[in-house]
Amino acid sequence: MRETELYPALKAYLQAQGYAVKAEVGACDILARRGDEPPVVVEMKTSFSLALVLQGVQRQSLFADVYLAVPVSGAKGWRLRYRDILALCRRLGLGLLAVDPATGAVTAHLDPAAYQPRLRTQRAGRLLREFDRRVGDPNEGGAAAVKRMTAYRQDALRCAAHLAESGPGAPAALARATGVAKAAAILRADHYGWFERIARGSYALTPKGQAALAEHAPALAELKAVAQPQVSDDA
Repeated sequence: MRETELYPALKAYLQAQGYAVKAEVGACDILARRGDEPPVVVEMKTSFSLALVLQGVQRQSLFADVYLAVPVSGAKGWRLRYRDILALCRRLGLGLLAVDPATGAVTAHLDPAAYQPRLRTQRAGRLLREFDRRVGDPNEGGAAAVKRMTAYRQDALRCAAHLAESGPGAPAALARATGVAKAAAILRADHYGWFERIARGSYALTPKGQAALAEHAPALAELKAVAQPQVSDDA
């Protein structure tokens, strides 16, 4: 579908709302006016792209109400990216129009408006706590298909290493020896399958835990090089 094929549907949509519409006015794909109201600009592309976003941002230096328009007919890519596209347009103060190539129907998904950020303080707090608890910088930036070394996994590694060296033990003793305050919770939850309860108040390392120590040997060496705070008996 070509951009010129989008224009009739978008023009009809705006005219139905009382706008006078003209194409290719200066750098604007579509410029529309309704009485004394602020003008409306529509920038068109055959798919949502960075080039379209940049066009929209450039037009915002001329007029406040700028829409981006793309053809949409149940395309898988649109459905998968819809929430991200909407969030980007909202953040930039851009409107978003979708044209159905089959029917010519135009749907307004978002109107231009000043962006008012709503900070997710709880999620931000979790990230900052993770940052503070994580030892060193064990992950490679940009690597997605690998196991991420979190502060929780680091604590579990400390517990596993101590059990491997000292044999089965009680959670309280393990917490004191490793400085992992939540050792008991880590042993009970056993998210990674590294620990097993062999008696009341006593845990041992599983074969999977032994394998994990070998797999994460470099990370474990870094952890051992960092002194951990001692945990009191009532931890």
